[in-house]
Amino acid sequence: MNMQLTPHTGVQPPPPPVTIQDMRLSVVMMRDILLKTIFRKNIDMVSEIATAICLPRTVTQELVDLAREQRLLEATGTMSATAGSEMGYQLTDAGKARALDALAQSEYFGPMPVPLAVYAEQVKRQSIRNIQITREQLTGAMGHLVLPPTLLDQLGPAVSAGRSILMYGPPGNGKSSISNGIRDAMGDKIYVPMAIEYAGQVITVYDPIVHSKAEAESDDPNSLRRRRTFDARYVRCERPTVITGGELTLDMLDLVYNPTARTYQASLQLKSTGGIFIVDDLGRQAEPPQNLVNRWIVPLEESKDILALQSGEKFEVPFDTLAIFSTNFHPNKIFDQAALRRIFYKIKIDGPNQADFLKIFAMVARKKKMPLNEPALVHLLKKKYPEINNVYANYQPVFLIDQMISICQFEGIPNQMSPELIDRAWANMFVEDSEIVR
Repeated sequence: MNMQLTPHTGVQPPPPPVTIQDMRLSVVMMRDILLKTIFRKNIDMVSEIATAICLPRTVTQELVDLAREQRLLEATGTMSATAGSEMGYQLTDAGKARALDALAQSEYFGPMPVPLAVYAEQVKRQSIRNIQITREQLTGAMGHLVLPPTLLDQLGPAVSAGRSILMYGPPGNGKSSISNGIRDAMGDKIYVPMAIEYAGQVITVYDPIVHSKAEAESDDPNSLRRRRTFDARYVRCERPTVITGGELTLDMLDLVYNPTARTYQASLQLKSTGGIFIVDDLGRQAEPPQNLVNRWIVPLEESKDILALQSGEKFEVPFDTLAIFSTNFHPNKIFDQAALRRIFYKIKIDGPNQADFLKIFAMVARKKKMPLNEPALVHLLKKKYPEINNVYANYQPVFLIDQMISICQFEGIPNQMSPELIDRAWANMFVEDSEIVR
């Protein structure tokens, strides 16, 4: 049976809070964020405040009433002409003093954070391990790649399991493209909190660089109403993908503390929750690859990560991420056996055979409007590739054809290939040992 993923398949949205008690946050914290938001945004209508702190109007009104009882807010006594019969509210002198004091403790204002325990419940509802990807979906997402069927036999179960994957093999054979194809095969949406709370500390999670906000269903006349059926403190997004390469360091896997705002930003792997974390070019980082994988031993085995606050207090967060490691090195050269045991799937990505190489070459030539030439191809296969022991790589067709197109443009001639142009393109693909200056 071919299950088709839709934007709603398997993902239950977070229900909106109905009362202050549903928030499971400190009343003082909620009140202070309310006051700071009113102060910073200079807003006075409950509807505006509700939008700013991302809560239903009924819950926002409860917080406003609480602040009024404490003489931190007061009604302005005037109705807004543009907001129907809404009453306006403003900070009292005591309210302004409290807002300034709260801002001195933390600059955070705006969307009310989601308690970590509540977010953990939502992570379970939208777990990466709930996805079942079919062969058709995976093939469709990688339609631009020429892959042997046996590779999909290995990739499919690994992706559906939502566990860690190590792809290894010679460079230039599409490990990064395969990682991106896996991401594209996950067609559903999840809910990402704008911020979470732990021990009174705010940790921002939603990051527009990492998270792609899902478009509103404009063709649905009830879309506005439907959007409000989930907790507005979350953003409905594509499953996130975090891609790192040689720049990855261990401290990027920790919370980032902003000493000025006195708030935290989520670590890279926390931002990737519900999606994919790709470590490309493993072995090119300043940190030894063994150290990087050691950092993930607990998350990979126990589906939880351990982070620390500035105070040194450590706490657990969900680790619900498909971790994909990609390396050009043989795994035995960069990991010990204990580390390799923690990575559930090891998949070797080899270069194409000659038949697949020709398929890729023809596909690239067609896409780039480069006419194929039989004498040029014979020259390439019979004269050039024997020089490198007939070792083919997926990147080579694009490289050679782009080189020939550049030469044609420079010479002012139509796109074409010939044995001579093959030789000129080939010369830029490799550096002969005899050319190396000693």
